[in-house]
Amino acid sequence: MIELAPGIHRLGHGAGGRVSAFLVEDGGELSLVDTLFESDARLVLEAIRGLGRSVTDLKRIAITHAHRSHLGGLAALKRASGAAVYAHAWEADIVSADRRAQPVTLLPKQSLKLIPFQLGLRLNRPKHVPCPVDEGLDDGDTFGPLQVLHAPGHSPGHLAFSWPERSFLISGDAIATWPSLCAGWTAFTLNRTQHAVSLRRMAALDARIVGVGHGEPITEDAADRVHALAV
Repeated sequence: MIELAPGIHRLGHGAGGRVSAFLVEDGGELSLVDTLFESDARLVLEAIRGLGRSVTDLKRIAITHAHRSHLGGLAALKRASGAAVYAHAWEADIVSADRRAQPVTLLPKQSLKLIPFQLGLRLNRPKHVPCPVDEGLDDGDTFGPLQVLHAPGHSPGHLAFSWPERSFLISGDAIATWPSLCAGWTAFTLNRTQHAVSLRRMAALDARIVGVGHGEPITEDAADRVHALAV
């Protein structure tokens, strides 16, 4: 766990394609964006304890989009904390396992390192533990101290989050830094036109810190790098 800015912590490790989650402290409460790959949520629970907090301090969990890497620990965290679960309406029935996530191509569009993830999504393996969504999120909503951006392209209900006062952006999978800095994993982008619009909206925020879905956060020249991706 790394503190990127006051009250903003990045969680992540090697599984799920160097996947990340973000734990936010504000007003004595914890908010979580994404839940990493492991179904037991152990890394998130360890992070909460590492802050000297109780799991019941976790009041809300948002899912950027309904791919296994981002919602693996969701059901376990819901059981342990009682937190409300949020997602965009386009993703909610995938989170609850009433519908499969849209498959993607198996062609090597970007890096051979991504082929196992493309295959896993096509085969719907490994499956996540279903969890119902309690409330929807859409563009302009708030989630704890964060502002919500509907940022479709990677998936129809993909969400991003910003904290303008901290100059912080969570891009979800619209931007990745693993295996290299890029405008998301090409093979997983379902709508390139929407994705380009979403990138331009994120670039306009001029965030100094950008937490991405896969890979290390961007902490140097973040605004310039996001603008370059959004061209």
